[in-house]
Amino acid sequence: MRRLTLRGRLTLIYGGLFMLAGVLLLGVTYVLFSQNLTGGYRVLVQGTYLNPPSTPGATTPAPKVPNQLFVLNKDGDTLTGADAERVIQEQREQVRQAAIKSLLTQGSIALLVVGGLAAGFGWLVAGRVLAPLHRVTDTARRIAASPAALHERIALRGPEDEVKNLADAFDTMVERLDHSFDGQRRFVANASHELRTPLTLGRALVEVAMHRRTASNDVKELGESLLTINARHEQLIDGLLILADSEKQLTTVYPVNLGDVVDHVAAQLSGEAASAGVEVIRGPGEAPTQGDALLLERLVHNLVDNGIRHNVAKGWVRVVSKTVGDRAEVVVTNTGPDIPPYEVESLFKPFYRLGAERLVGGKGAGLGLSIVRSVAEAHNGTVTATPREGGGLHITVSLPLTSSPL
Repeated sequence: MRRLTLRGRLTLIYGGLFMLAGVLLLGVTYVLFSQNLTGGYRVLVQGTYLNPPSTPGATTPAPKVPNQLFVLNKDGDTLTGADAERVIQEQREQVRQAAIKSLLTQGSIALLVVGGLAAGFGWLVAGRVLAPLHRVTDTARRIAASPAALHERIALRGPEDEVKNLADAFDTMVERLDHSFDGQRRFVANASHELRTPLTLGRALVEVAMHRRTASNDVKELGESLLTINARHEQLIDGLLILADSEKQLTTVYPVNLGDVVDHVAAQLSGEAASAGVEVIRGPGEAPTQGDALLLERLVHNLVDNGIRHNVAKGWVRVVSKTVGDRAEVVVTNTGPDIPPYEVESLFKPFYRLGAERLVGGKGAGLGLSIVRSVAEAHNGTVTATPREGGGLHITVSLPLTSSPL
């Protein structure tokens, strides 16, 4: 069950307190009104007498008799004594009940109307007060969704209150994180560039030594092993460079059709798939999006290459590009070894290999799926993976759809 939002709770508190105060005020008004109404009628009854005039022409004054109460009813009859008192009491009670009913009915209606207006006003006030908190929440979500959004700041303007202090503290924290991640990316990129030169030089020296006419078979075998190790190191360096580039903010984006990228990658890896005894199945489908074409090509390449490397004999890899709603998707499914569901998320961690140590002769550099997730997040996309029944993985990359012409 979804919990009520803070704005809704504040509105209920405002409205509830107002209604409670209104009910108490209505109750006190009713008690005071009832007391004053009853007391006022009591004085009226005790002070109601008629003074009959003296007889005209009489030489002696009329005898003093107590004044009497006379009541003329609706039929024209004159009532005195107990009957007059009874009629007065009935009329007094009718007036009292009508006044109390009017007070309670109209007062309750007025209370409900004013209470509704107070609740609406409380809703607007709560929304205005909580608006800065919504900005903090939205910024935090964007940063959590993509590390490239670390450059964003709330920059809240207004009085120095608790909400502004919270926003300023959040901006300070994000700024420090941005500097830290930026320094880490620069270090990885610079170190990778510095390492590529000696690796390239080492590969050249080994190839020269292997191809000399006087090179023995032992030297050639040693050269092959060194070239294999060197190739793996170069692959690792390239992966680190791509990972560092994919975590940067995309400054320039262009329309890209993922369908064309999938066709290109499938044709590019067809030879490697044939050597491994794996069939690559291409599913038709247009998937227009926008971003960095080289990074998106690397994303699809890593997905297909991962499916080829971690497969079984006579297995297959199916890659499909399509549009689903307002999203462009690339879905890669492959046969392979059984993967426990709790291990799937770990596959996206750098240098993680399922059930194997990081050996020199291992498959790949351990950065393929890490780069996939990093590139997808840099393009405001998501990556989900689930184990396939019978072995292998089912990976879906979802990116924002664009209708721009490609």
